[in-house]
Amino acid sequence: MGVEPKRWRDAQGEHIDVRGLPPPQPLVAILRLVHEVQDDDGVVIVHHDRDPLLLYPQLAEIGWRAERLEADADTVLLRLERDP
Repeated sequence: MGVEPKRWRDAQGEHIDVRGLPPPQPLVAILRLVHEVQDDDGVVIVHHDRDPLLLYPQLAEIGWRAERLEADADTVLLRLERDP
């Protein structure tokens, strides 16, 4: 069995840490979480170890967008939210 992404919630929104997961697990886990929170007008904070280029067009298709946040050099931190 593979490693599962870490998830938690705080004042910023739903967090998912997919660092260290092999492709396509991060993409699948992130999209699953986005679909779970989309009815709540939620925000998803993604902790990734690389820029998930394949994620951006899939988010656009479902009306979401990504904003890159400041993070450590070895982490890509994204804020995902519904595109207004």
